[in-house]
Parts: sequence; C-alpha cells; structure tokens
Amino acid sequence: MSFKQFLRILLARKRTVLWTVFLFLLVAVALSVLPPKRYTASASVIVDFKAADPVMGALMPAQYVPGYMATQVDIIQSHAVALKVVKAMRLSEIAAIQRQYQEDSNGRGRFEDWLADLLLKRLDVKPSRESSVVEISYSSPDPKFAATLANAFAQAYIDQNLELKMFPAQKTAVWFDHQIQELRKNLQEAQAKVLQAQQEKGLVAVDERYDVENARLTEITNQLVQAQTAVYDNQSRAKQLKEFLAQDKNPESLPEVLASPLITSLKQQLALSEAKLNQIDAQVGRNHPEYQRVLAEVEGSKARLKDEIRAVYTGILNAARIAESREAELRAAMQRQKARLLDLNRSRDEIAVLVKELDNAQRAYEAAGARHTQSTLEGRNDQVNISVLSAASEPLRASFPRLEINLPVGLILGLFFGVTFAVLRETLDRRVRAQEDIQGALGLPVLGVLDDGAPNRGWTTGRLWPLAKKLLWPVAKMQAT
Repeated sequence: MSFKQFLRILLARKRTVLWTVFLFLLVAVALSVLPPKRYTASASVIVDFKAADPVMGALMPAQYVPGYMATQVDIIQSHAVALKVVKAMRLSEIAAIQRQYQEDSNGRGRFEDWLADLLLKRLDVKPSRESSVVEISYSSPDPKFAATLANAFAQAYIDQNLELKMFPAQKTAVWFDHQIQELRKNLQEAQAKVLQAQQEKGLVAVDERYDVENARLTEITNQLVQAQTAVYDNQSRAKQLKEFLAQDKNPESLPEVLASPLITSLKQQLALSEAKLNQIDAQVGRNHPEYQRVLAEVEGSKARLKDEIRAVYTGILNAARIAESREAELRAAMQRQKARLLDLNRSRDEIAVLVKELDNAQRAYEAAGARHTQSTLEGRNDQVNISVLSAASEPLRASFPRLEINLPVGLILGLFFGVTFAVLRETLDRRVRAQEDIQGALGLPVLGVLDDGAPNRGWTTGRLWPLAKKLLWPVAKMQAT
C-alpha cells in the first residue's frame, strides 16, 4: 500500500475516523467531569547523608548513598510511619472512619492497622535522582486534609528516623550497663587475688625486690670469689710452712717472719742486749749482778722472739682455716640466695599471671565503660540528619481529573484507533478507488478513466482532495521513481 492509497482510504473512511475521535473525546470529557476531584499536596524533606555523626564524627561512605536513600523511601512508606500519623492526627477517633472500617472489614483486625494501610494507598514518595531531596505527596478529595496528611507523614518520618536511631543505642546502653556490673565484679576479684598473693609472698614491688635480691647474690658471689682466692693463698702459705718445718729449717728464715716488723725489732733489741752482755762479761765477769741482769734481758728477748715466730706460723695456719670456713659460709649463703631467687621467680611468675588477669579485666572494664558512654550519648542525641525543606500547602487545583491532560490524550488515542479501524474496515471491504488499485491487484494496464463530469463533488472531495494531491504529489512521484 502506497502513501497515496493510504490517504485515499482515510478520505474514504473519514466518517469512521471522525466518529472514533469524537467518541474518545467524549470519554475524556466524561472522565474529567464525572469522577470526584482529588487534590495532591506535597511536602519536601532533605536527607543530609553527608552530615557527620555528632558522637562518633564518622561520615557515610559514598557507595552507601543509593542504598541509604532507597532505605529512607521504604521507611516513609512503612506501616510504622503510617501508625504514627494515625496516632498524631487522632484519626481513629473520627466516627465516619470507624463506620467505614466496620463496613469494609466487619470489625476484623486492628482498626489502627486498617487505617494505616488505607493512608498508605494514597501516599506517593519520590526521591530525587540527583539530590538528597525526597518529595512526600498525599492525595485526598479535601485539599486541606491532603496538605495536613503530607506534613504529618513528613513529621512522622522524622520521628521514626529519630526513634530508629535512639532506640538501638538506648538498648545497647542498657546491655552495657549490665556488662559493666559484671566486669566491675571481675576486676574487684582480680585485684583481691593480686593483693592476697602479694601479702602471702611478702611482695609489694616484685621487680624492685628482685633487683635487690639479684644484687645481693652478685655481692655474695664476689665475696665468695675473694674468699676462694684468700683460701688459695693461705693454703699455699700453710703448705709452704709445713714443708719448711718438715725440713727442720730455722723458722726465722720464713718470709712472713722476715717481713714482720715486730720480729725485726725484737731481733735488733736482742742483738743490742747480746752486745751489751759481751761487753759486761769482758769488763766485770759473769758473776757480776749487772751481767746477770743483762743476761736475763737477753733470755727474755729470745723467748719473746720465739713466741712471735710461733705466733706468725700459727697465724698462717689459723688464717688458712678461717679462709676455708669463710669460703664454706659464703658458698652456703650463695646457695641460700639462689634458692631465695628461685622462690622469688616462682612467686613473681604467679603474681605476673594474676597481674595480667587484672590488666585484662581493667582493659575490658574500661572498654565497656567507653562503649557504654558512647551508647548513652547516642541514645540521648535527638538530632537527625533530616529536615523539612518545604511544608505542604493547600492545593488550589485538583490533581485528578485533569481536563487539559485528558483531552489531548483522548484526541491522540481517537486518531490512533480511528485510523486503525479505518484501515481494518478497508481490509475487510476492499474497493477500487484509483487506477493504481487495478494495476496493483490485477497486474493489467489501464486504458482509460471515465469521469462523471460533476462540477461539485462536495467540500471533501472537491477541495480537500485537490489540496492533498497538490501537497503529496512530489512524495508520490518520488515513490513511483
């Protein structure tokens, strides 16, 4: 079918097209006049998802923003928000609504739930694609009621969001309160165990006492080394003395004897006394009283010298025995100090375990206290990141029905279905309307066309067709070419 044939069909079936357009326009007018009017009021709220948490100071990650906005839309359309609107507006106290509830549900179910579901049917929530603004719209036959409900839903949404924020924090704070009591009890028990262990072991500052005992062990070790050196020296001297005496040598030639100042002094006195004695012997003889007196001095000096020599090698032997006794005492003292350090190490390890348990209990108590404080602050924080951008006002024009929208829609639908019906009728009742129809249907050449010669064929065929032919002839010519 060519475009020219299509125009001929429309012109031939113009009554069908016009009646179809008229019918659709009539329906559009009826739909714009007969249904009751509904008014839509809209309130806008802004969700500031970039605002920082006043307690934690954290910002929302950018990847969570789309899901966050979708969640906010679901919260606005939730049953809980609708129940808050019912409670805030006291809609359950209206007698007309109660009667409608009885008619619709026969008293089954909760009245508030039924009313909340009824309100949600006329609620429309539209989030902005490029901003954080959410539009809350409500439709009602009463424009004032529509504006009131839109504002009520906006406020109920803010209240619900605040409740969703505060209630978990308050519940967490209560839970942490019980945990803190238990942790405080554990901390007190750990402190009591550490104190009891310190009292039983006699330890207050474990590290300080360990340092003291360790220093004491070091001192005893040094003294033992010195004592061992002294024992070695004294034993060597005693051995040398015994070997000297075993060889029947004169004890006066011992190094210790020769080094003694007292023995040297006694030897000098003895030499002087012997010289004096020899002088007196030469002068007066041995029977002279002076000779006897000096002789007594010489004998006394010799006796004192022998005693001092004996005291020297007796001292050497005694020093060896004393050094050995000192070494044994220091060795025993070192063993006792080592045992004391080992016992102190065991006590320190036991107390260290208790102190570690105390530190763990202290950290757990402090961490729980910090979380409890944080949850308490969050539970008391009545600030939300949602605010009303624009409140709903009473609409002046009805949102439904809209005559200026229904008429163009009816015209477009009427033209579409009118053309469709015209083409359908032409398909069911095919007629020859031009020579192209014969050529296309039979494939035979047309020898001639008979015209009835009527001067006036009506406004449609006499004026509209020549005009359409003049306008569409280039298009038809291009199709033929």
